[in-house]
Amino acid sequence: MGVKILTLKEYKSVFNTLYPSLCLFSNKYLENLDISKDIVQEVFIKVWEDKIEFQNDSAIKSYLYTAVKNRSLDYIKSKRYKDTLSIGDADFMQMETDPFFMREVVISEASIIIEKAVNTLPAKCAQIIKLSIKGLSNTEISEELGVSLNTIKTQKKIAYKRLKPLLKDCFFIIAFVFEIRN
Repeated sequence: MGVKILTLKEYKSVFNTLYPSLCLFSNKYLENLDISKDIVQEVFIKVWEDKIEFQNDSAIKSYLYTAVKNRSLDYIKSKRYKDTLSIGDADFMQMETDPFFMREVVISEASIIIEKAVNTLPAKCAQIIKLSIKGLSNTEISEELGVSLNTIKTQKKIAYKRLKPLLKDCFFIIAFVFEIRN
C-alpha cells in the first residue's frame, strides 16, 4: 500500500475515533482538559492543513499520539504554563521518557475500549459501573443513586456478565492499566 493523504471522510472518522483518547492522553501531561482539547484540535488541524501523508492506520495513530505528546510537552515548557503551574524538573524529565509515553498511550487506549464496552450496557448498569470505576463503593453508589444495595449488586452482576465477553480479548491490557494506576 502506498502513501496516502486522508480524504475528508477518513479524516472525520479518525477524528471521531481518536479525539477522546488523545484528549485524555494530553491531559495526563497537562492536567487541564480544556487546554488538552485545544492541543489535540491543533494537531488535527495541522494534519488537515499540511495534508500529511500516512502509510497506514497504525502510522496515523502513532503520528497523532507522538504529535500530541510533543505539543503537550512544548506547552509545559512555555512561559505561559510556567506562570500558571509549577512543575519540577524531575517530573518534566519523567514525562519526556518513552516508558511514560507508552504507558499513557496504553492507558488512554484501554480507557476507550472499556468506555465503549460499558456504553453497550443498559443505562442503569452503565451508570453503576461508571461510578464503580471512579472508586465509589456499593454503599456510596446506592446512596448517590437512591437505590438499594441489592439493586447495585444485581446490576453489577448483570454488567460483569455482559462485559466479560466484550473485554476478554483485552484482559491483559486492562489488568496492566489497573496495575499501573495503583
